[in-house]
Amino acid sequence: MAQEPRIDVETRAQGVEASLSSEQVERVAEALGQQGIWFATPPEREGQARRPEVVWELVGDRPHQGYTATGRAAVHLAEGHDALTRPLILADGFNYGPSDLDALWRHFNKPYAKGTPGFLDQLRKMGIDVVLLGFDQRHVAIQANAGVAVSAVLRAIEERRGDDPLVVGGVSMGGIVTRYALARMENDRIDHQTDKYFSYDSPHLGAWIPLVLQQLAYLHESLSPRSDGPGQAELIRSPAAQQLLWGWVDSADYSGPVTSASPLRQEFLEDLRRVGWFPMRPYKLGLANGTGNGSGPDLPPGTPVFDLQHEALQLTARIQPDMGELQNIGVVRFGAPVWTSATSHVAAFDGAPGGTIDLWGRFADAAGLPIQDRFRRSAFVPSVSAIGLARDPFQWQSDLYLDLGDLPKDETFLDAFCCDAGNTEHSAPSRPLIEWFLEQLAGW
Repeated sequence: MAQEPRIDVETRAQGVEASLSSEQVERVAEALGQQGIWFATPPEREGQARRPEVVWELVGDRPHQGYTATGRAAVHLAEGHDALTRPLILADGFNYGPSDLDALWRHFNKPYAKGTPGFLDQLRKMGIDVVLLGFDQRHVAIQANAGVAVSAVLRAIEERRGDDPLVVGGVSMGGIVTRYALARMENDRIDHQTDKYFSYDSPHLGAWIPLVLQQLAYLHESLSPRSDGPGQAELIRSPAAQQLLWGWVDSADYSGPVTSASPLRQEFLEDLRRVGWFPMRPYKLGLANGTGNGSGPDLPPGTPVFDLQHEALQLTARIQPDMGELQNIGVVRFGAPVWTSATSHVAAFDGAPGGTIDLWGRFADAAGLPIQDRFRRSAFVPSVSAIGLARDPFQWQSDLYLDLGDLPKDETFLDAFCCDAGNTEHSAPSRPLIEWFLEQLAGW
């Protein structure tokens, strides 16, 4: 039987302020760098955002544990349409705070090939009305924002002229929110009138943020707490992060299992199974920003990304090692050790094929640390997760580097999927993915 992946903090950060002088605490905090909320993705600012014909203000159709989420949808009618006719709902992904629907338009409509219109403009030329769905709090529980998605589907049905079916899905977490929403509607016998469901680099089995970076966010927050807003680890501790991340820790000092550290993830997966796991009626499409050939980024397991030595201060952080017992992933030392951390039975997620994110690079830039270009980006949504490999979310990591080229149909929860030609940026509108998706919609 496989050992449960875990993390062990060998020297605890608790009480660092008492063991170090105020100057030493300040220097450690300065070495950790980044202020503000760690891992929050800045909005897309380049390019023009089209003005929507109408914006729907939305309220979740039901509360989740007493909280009713809210959001809005920007409706961009297809060329030649004066009313909603063939709606495609694209839900926003995971981040902190409210969605920026103009930024979402700019992101998905930026040219992915010279001389080619953006993805959303191509949809509109095909006679498809684009409905961009956003949430006022992207980091709250997925079930809460799924209520907003249900309201958007019902509003689209109500506003639609004619009886063309819907296409419903989303990017990143948005694909999980809409997956749950459609499955819940089916479980409740509510007709969602959706012909196709799609997920764009969505973590069906889980997403990955390096455990050492999660811990350093907590450590930085304890050394340099903010009084004017959310702390540095606020995104990591959010309900949505706990539900989505395959490995999660709740503090810099946490020791124990990492797949079952959060009850919110267990509860969400049980809730998802209760409503049917996936919606059954729509044809289910998956797009993965990672390759399908088993080849990931060049990130050798256990390699130090940062190895800062400054007077008595040492800061070391490593690429996630591959399995093993008590594999060191990070050290903070000021004369005597302040904090050391090691993992056991954790797979080499950082270098897995998948949609990538520049978490290591952002940390380096914020802390003013040198970093090799190849270490800037690591896997965020492994390809096997984005294509919905038929695995238990708590066990799937053994297949991270699986070649998906000849995958039998019953080995995925989806009906069809497409992997990218390279391990591209998470959620990026790349040519192979967009052209494949447009082909899937051509006969709709």
